Amino acid sequence: MTEIKLKKGEPVERALRRLKKRVDREGTLKEARSHRHFEKPSAKKRRKMKVARFNAMLSARYADL
Repeated sequence: MTEIKLKKGEPVERALRRLKKRVDREGTLKEARSHRHFEKPSAKKRRKMKVARFNAMLSARYADL
């Protein structure tokens, strides 16, 4: 469970922003959303391959820079 300690005199809005950043970095929300419904193993594999292709295309595009 992600936890944020409020610093003395810190506004709640800033602490919320830190919490949101940490949750995003850890991927907690993304994982919770992925467990909302069942995904067939073939669909999961297809989705992961699509992401891998996209990342490979981006790395190839910016490799020359």
